[in-house]
Amino acid sequence: MTELVTFGETMLRLSPPDDERLETADQYTVRAAGAESNVAVAAQRLGLDAMWTSKLPDSPVGHRVTGELKQHGVSVDVAWDDSDSARQGTYYLEQGSPPRGNDVIYDRQNASVTTVTPAELPTETITDAAAFHTSGITPALSETLESTTADLLSLAQEAGTTTSLDLNYRSKLWTPAKARSVLTELFPAVDVLVVAERDANVVLDRTGDAEAIARDLAAEYEFDATVITRGSDGALALADGTVTEQPTFESTDAHPVGTGDSFVGGFLSQYLSGGTVADGLAWGAATAALKRTIPGDIAVVSPDEIRSILSGDTEAISR
Repeated sequence: MTELVTFGETMLRLSPPDDERLETADQYTVRAAGAESNVAVAAQRLGLDAMWTSKLPDSPVGHRVTGELKQHGVSVDVAWDDSDSARQGTYYLEQGSPPRGNDVIYDRQNASVTTVTPAELPTETITDAAAFHTSGITPALSETLESTTADLLSLAQEAGTTTSLDLNYRSKLWTPAKARSVLTELFPAVDVLVVAERDANVVLDRTGDAEAIARDLAAEYEFDATVITRGSDGALALADGTVTEQPTFESTDAHPVGTGDSFVGGFLSQYLSGGTVADGLAWGAATAALKRTIPGDIAVVSPDEIRSILSGDTEAISR
């Protein structure tokens, strides 16, 4: 049985080397990049049997996505789009050292995934899985995906599959008001909610500290677990009325993209394996710290590396 199925868009990320500007670059590194596939890879590498599902163009660029995910052991089950309008979403990342920041340019409109319906996806695998995960990015991409995401979450929960949602607000996709309207409609079908404290403030219009926000959301929507991430202040989770806190681990800011997804993958790797919420938070925080040292969107990590961070037994050189 597949332990975790994730669903959402995966793009191809094109990045110039080092701090090169996009407008002058003549070389780009190409990597698969998507919130839900990032979660699947992290969870798979940390011991879960994970699958990612979506819709892609039946073309070399679509197969480039699945090929990279398979390299990390993730199973893929996608609807292949062979229509004349089939399209692979991409994004460009320009990295900049201070005082410049990173700049992201998306080219994803009308990508094949925006047309996917539940009938095209492996719904039996989802209902047989231990857990189903998606993010708030997915329903923001099209009205079709808004409906498909809602249908899959409901289908999974009704079958007894644990459902997980990372709110993952993106201001380039929709307004806070629109996101709040759509996502809160999904919440009754969500068992585990992960939300950044800043998104809880801006999108969900919640005030107070992280614990107050978690208790407020859990009381209203009856989540099994409510996880609030707080950037450099760590994370907090509320489950069964108990609050658990987890600080961050020291790391670099070299490669921040994908950190949140890595945290979720690390958390789910333990939460879905019978570990405690504290275990999940610790593994999530350690996975996120490691990801910040790794180029690309994906956390190429191992359980031994996580255990080393948790034990404080890390070395500059492994001999």
